[in-house]
Amino acid sequence: MRWMVTGAGGALGHDLADVLTGAGETVIVLTRADLDVTDADAVAAAVSAWAGDRGDEPAVLLNAAAYTQVDRAETDADARAAAVAANTDAPGHLAAACAAVGARMVHVSTDYVFPGDRTDGAGYEPDDPTGPLGVYGRTKADGEERVRDALDAHHVVRTAWVYGGTGANFVATMARLSRERDTLDVVDDQHGSPTWSRDLADALVALGRSDAAPGTLHATGGGRTTWCGLARAVFEELGADPGRVHPTTTDRFPRPAPRPAWSVLSDRSWRTTGLAPLRPWRDALSAAVRRHPGLLDPDRR
Repeated sequence: MRWMVTGAGGALGHDLADVLTGAGETVIVLTRADLDVTDADAVAAAVSAWAGDRGDEPAVLLNAAAYTQVDRAETDADARAAAVAANTDAPGHLAAACAAVGARMVHVSTDYVFPGDRTDGAGYEPDDPTGPLGVYGRTKADGEERVRDALDAHHVVRTAWVYGGTGANFVATMARLSRERDTLDVVDDQHGSPTWSRDLADALVALGRSDAAPGTLHATGGGRTTWCGLARAVFEELGADPGRVHPTTTDRFPRPAPRPAWSVLSDRSWRTTGLAPLRPWRDALSAAVRRHPGLLDPDRR
């Protein structure tokens, strides 16, 4: 197979590249500096050069590029424009380019496309109505539609609460704060499924290799918790007292962009494809710490 990874500068893109190169696959790895995915002409040229002369060899583009500064997008006009360009326009450019050369595309989306107001304890299914609360979620939902409209051979994969061994993320932040503060107040009324980027990368590559029918799927770490629960798990990994993490409510920490209170995504669609679900989030966190000691220790990053 022939692969392309866009957004390779982020944690997920980095892990996608690592999984594919480790398996000896033929892969083109593109960071934002390598390819401006918001430039339709540049995208068309890059995808054509990658997949246009491959013959019968299957080609899969894995798109992990996104604008994720959710609070800035809510308050700053330039950031809002950047979010539209990266999260809405760029997926459409990539999908159209894939359609032109007969390539498949796996596009990564987010729990933020949902309003997060479920109260029945069930995870969102792919065909549940969306209703994003803010700019980031709207741009991602619109990007999904651009992919569906431009390319039949696609998978949109929604995920949530992703952290990895590179870049800033909640896990690394909690580890840092554990050294700086005696106690922490962390919101306990937002629910979701922490997802290690390496597990997600393995899952997306497996999907790309599969013959699963095109459509929208959900893939997150197994089980669910709250941000407070995740912070306490980080403390446990550090050998620190998780009781130092105190639960609080979202209204105590107002942010420009509203956060979904319920970000749990059902993996039923993923399982029905015959693909293996991601491991439980708590097991994944322990594995991530073993693989990336710098997650909890900045001196080892």
